[in-house]
Amino acid sequence: MHFSSALTDVELDAIRESGRILATVLKLMADECRSGLTPRQMSALAKQKLLEMGGEPAFLGFYGYPDIICISVNDQVQHSIPNERPFEPGDVVNFDFGVRYRGMITDAGITVCVDNKTTADTQRLLKGTEKALYEGLQVIKHGCHVGDISAAIERTLRKNHLGIVRELVGHGVGHELHEDPEIPNYGKPGTGPILKAGMTIAIEPITTLGNPAIKEEADGWTLRTVDGSWSAQFEHTVLVTPTGCEILTRM
Repeated sequence: MHFSSALTDVELDAIRESGRILATVLKLMADECRSGLTPRQMSALAKQKLLEMGGEPAFLGFYGYPDIICISVNDQVQHSIPNERPFEPGDVVNFDFGVRYRGMITDAGITVCVDNKTTADTQRLLKGTEKALYEGLQVIKHGCHVGDISAAIERTLRKNHLGIVRELVGHGVGHELHEDPEIPNYGKPGTGPILKAGMTIAIEPITTLGNPAIKEEADGWTLRTVDGSWSAQFEHTVLVTPTGCEILTRM
């Protein structure tokens, strides 16, 4: 397994700015998402803000992906291409975004409920998934195993009775959008690769309210739950430090 070398000071400055830009765009997405708007309109808004801040879209063209952002709604799990279906009150919307700045890439995501029209289930979905992300981040430090992160995430998701999408995992990020190691959202402490200070990784629990089985749509990108249950994702890119981690995409 190949890991990226520790970043130089110039690369660290660039990836921190990449993360700041990304967090700014995601906050804009969360603030502006409301009923009547469409994913395509939100994508245009994200593109405008990204260009204003001097960033480049890391997703556009990645294996042929045709947009700058993935916007997945309700039973769409990930990788959904922004379309013209207007958001409705109570929809659960995931914004998954990547930014390149001076060659350095960050990756992050947030899930919101349109017009804050939550139900008990959508609250459990969003709060449980976000909590799992931060439980995973708490165990990251130099010398920890990938399995330590995975186990912390899994423990929280199971407490909240959420399905864990096993096909989709966290990953290294920095020079490329997807680097080693892969970081599943389930696992056992003390197993898997050992992380070192200076690595940059993306942690992203991806969950469902029902069965976690997924299927790919005819567009070759959009993933949906097989049973139609709703899905959420929260993600941060972090820098591993000797005693913990620095969240590069904190909003």
